[in-house]
Amino acid sequence: MSRVTLLSLQVLVAVVTLALWQFFSTVPVFGKVVLPPFFFSNPVDVFSQIVKWFSTGVIWKHLAITLWESILAFVIGSAGGILVGFWFARQPRVAAVFDPYVKMVNALPRVVLAPIFALWFGLGVWSKVALGVTLVFFIVFFNVYQGVKEVPTTVLDNGRMLGMNERQLMRHVYWPSALSWMFSSLHTSVGFAVVGAVVGEYLGSAAGLGYLIQQAEGVFDVAGVFAGMFVLSAFVILIDMAVTVVEKRLLVWRPTAVARD
Repeated sequence: MSRVTLLSLQVLVAVVTLALWQFFSTVPVFGKVVLPPFFFSNPVDVFSQIVKWFSTGVIWKHLAITLWESILAFVIGSAGGILVGFWFARQPRVAAVFDPYVKMVNALPRVVLAPIFALWFGLGVWSKVALGVTLVFFIVFFNVYQGVKEVPTTVLDNGRMLGMNERQLMRHVYWPSALSWMFSSLHTSVGFAVVGAVVGEYLGSAAGLGYLIQQAEGVFDVAGVFAGMFVLSAFVILIDMAVTVVEKRLLVWRPTAVARD
């Protein structure tokens, strides 16, 4: 499937979904509106709210704050997950000792941690960053750990036969093996970094996309709630595209699907 065809189909899905939403929220079917506007709004009102936010400049401040929180959470959580994942994979005894504690902390509901972080770090940026880090770290950690562990023994033996030391094995064997797993987790982590920031803002803040959504929800402005979610979704897609660009640069050595076939 060509890139143009794929993009056309993706746009078609969005257009059809929005058209059905608009139809069922405005046109009565058998004498009754299927999606009452009070509960579901409609695409026209949602789009109007988004245009109003951008035209008046109201949203730029909130976008900037959420972007900064998300970037900090993404960078800190990813860096921590990569470093600890490599360390645990290369130190089986350390991994065995800390394994139950890692699983225990990972099982904690993040929403429960949000009020604790608010007490520790206040209602500013860092409580949102801390919440985002807890979401990002474990996704990256488990993928990097598995990626390093999945290095075939034959490849390692061949490398040692060629005289590679541990530093060379790390650079030419372990790191390339972990990269594919790492970027797979980073694509997921982008969304979770934003989720952590927005949930933290929703629970207590004076700015950010989560704050906008919470304010709209408080006055039963359904169009505002959906507008915030749409802006948030577009926001995540743009960050994910940036990760994809970096991935293509770092994984340029990886064969494409056509080459593999």
